[in-house]
Amino acid sequence: MADSEPDRTPRSGGPQTPGGGPRRPRQTGGGLLMGRVLGVPVYVAPSWFLVAALITWFFGNQLDRVLPELGNSRYLVSLFFAVAFYASVLVHELAHTVAALRFDLPVRRIQLQFFGGVSEIEKDSQTPGREFVLAGVGPLLSLVLAGLCYAGMLAVESGTVPGVLLAGLMISNLIVAVFNLLPGLPLDGGRMLRAVVWKISGRPMTGTIAAAWTGRALAIAVLIGFPLATHTGSVAERESLTGLATLTDALLAAILAAIIWTGAGNSLRMARLRERLPALSARSLTRRAVPVTGETPLSEALRRANDAGARALVVVDAAGTPLAVVREAGIAGIPHHRRPWVAVGTLAQDLTDDMRVPAELTGEGLLDHLRAVPATEYLVVEETGEVYGVLSAGDVERAFINAMARPTTPSRGVKSLD
Repeated sequence: MADSEPDRTPRSGGPQTPGGGPRRPRQTGGGLLMGRVLGVPVYVAPSWFLVAALITWFFGNQLDRVLPELGNSRYLVSLFFAVAFYASVLVHELAHTVAALRFDLPVRRIQLQFFGGVSEIEKDSQTPGREFVLAGVGPLLSLVLAGLCYAGMLAVESGTVPGVLLAGLMISNLIVAVFNLLPGLPLDGGRMLRAVVWKISGRPMTGTIAAAWTGRALAIAVLIGFPLATHTGSVAERESLTGLATLTDALLAAILAAIIWTGAGNSLRMARLRERLPALSARSLTRRAVPVTGETPLSEALRRANDAGARALVVVDAAGTPLAVVREAGIAGIPHHRRPWVAVGTLAQDLTDDMRVPAELTGEGLLDHLRAVPATEYLVVEETGEVYGVLSAGDVERAFINAMARPTTPSRGVKSLD
């Protein structure tokens, strides 16, 4: 299966739950890095090697019937076919990547995996037209590759190694194109259906719901229909099927159905989350802060904060310029009897320009800013540069979790610093 996915899972794919500061998902863990294309890293997952071995074995056995004179060298030809097939899958994914970059959508990586590949696109398209094009270019290019292989077949003799390879690649690219055009998420056809319903209804969420439930119906159809389809034919053909072949078909159908069902569910869940993300606001989540000098005892600083109804401390110089933010975790680690003897400056994190968060940031813009600079606390500032307060990564995490919850978890009120 070759498809393109915005950052939803996570993919399958989306914004990661912050913990100690929302973090940008790491680029490692995607398998073996093969290189970069247009600045986008291309990974091969460990599962690909298993599939490549299975393709080599299966296609090699088929070659033994068509070209018996090859002997054991047929497995070398079959291995070449496996690599060429995944090269065509990579071209399919590059089509999604080029379109995404053309629409100014960042692409985290391309990964070749068990059932094809995935282009991890970090943001959704802004219009249904762009969504339709972004989803459709992959299957379109697979159809073009199938056509090129067919043209190549006409130029070589049938019954030869090039002829058999081109025929196999033509059929495999046709299968990739047709399968991905099925109208259900997370397949490309599902994203095209989403774009159409989005255009008609005017709401991307409506399109996602329609395409996700179509994807779930498709998963059930694959689970039931694929084994039945492989058993159609004459009585003699059905009787020739071994128990192992039947079990293999059922297992393949179950894996495909699980991938489609899970992908559809993830797409629906992330769409609902993105719909609620605008509720995340730096201004509404910011804690009121009290300015103190670095030499101020922690007990005195906490007294001032509680008297003022504040929940954060900012270390300033003699002129009142913010220098650092006192870490809440640092305060919690100091026993009450030691607080008169601990200066707040020893518990503070020095401020950098990136740790200054505009008060007007909301939704994905806020999460992107925090992911870029992992920290536990941030200084929130107005457009004029005036300090508005302190934003805690823990508060963002709780708001993020509440945004995913249904119904929304009620507020439990304000707690003091100590």
